Amino acid sequence: MNILQMFSYPFMQRALIAGVLVSLCAALLGVPLVLKRYSMIGDGLSHVSFGALAIAVALGVTPLYFSIPVVILAAFFLLRMASHPHWNSDAAIAAVSASALAIGILVISRTTGMTTDVDNYMFGSVLAMTKGDVALSVILSVTVLTLYLLFYHQIFAVTFDESFSRATGLKVDACNTLLAILTALTIVLGMRMMGAMLISSLVIFPALTAMRLFKSFRGVILCAAVTSVVCFCVGLTISFGFSTPVGATVVAADLTVFLAACLLAALRRK
Repeated sequence: MNILQMFSYPFMQRALIAGVLVSLCAALLGVPLVLKRYSMIGDGLSHVSFGALAIAVALGVTPLYFSIPVVILAAFFLLRMASHPHWNSDAAIAAVSASALAIGILVISRTTGMTTDVDNYMFGSVLAMTKGDVALSVILSVTVLTLYLLFYHQIFAVTFDESFSRATGLKVDACNTLLAILTALTIVLGMRMMGAMLISSLVIFPALTAMRLFKSFRGVILCAAVTSVVCFCVGLTISFGFSTPVGATVVAADLTVFLAACLLAALRRK
């Protein structure tokens, strides 16, 4: 397989640009989410995004533009539930996730049926990436990365000790809201290629892999970012060469690297 020839196709170029940016954003956000035990929020948001895109297709509006505000509101709602002492956060997130998925399926069954467009959003497709999708992905991904870097120290503080951060005058709720919004944007951007059912794996796997290899927050962040981008590129290449679904192939690559990291960590302990 000629890699240069593979990336001579415009749809592969679009997939590479958007995929690398989304993978990078997902990995950076995944670390604080996993450390704060909010990793299930990513899975919940992916199901909310599916419900939103199903409604968008039924209404005949652009799915991305409709899904972004809906998923941002859902992210804010889920994060509030996860941090509230009187809620069973896992159960609440599971309920919202299942409800959104059910609503999406009902809307689809009563309108267009399982069209190719909905199928692409559900399971991902590189062929579905348009120039408009890539342009929007680039703009929003750069926005996510910029905000993440600007508020890196606040995110670090809130991730490890919310009580101390609040005592020092840090606006913890604002930081959590920012984290929720950035996660929602990343989920919506990635579902076109990875699919709503698999996009949450980009948030979780690189962070888990990095935590097996590094102890410092900065080391975990950098390792997660590199791991996510490399796994996406490898998955995209294998997907093209063997005609396998992109989303599933990228997840398989992430899983392989995670298992290798677990093995390496076990060998280190011995």
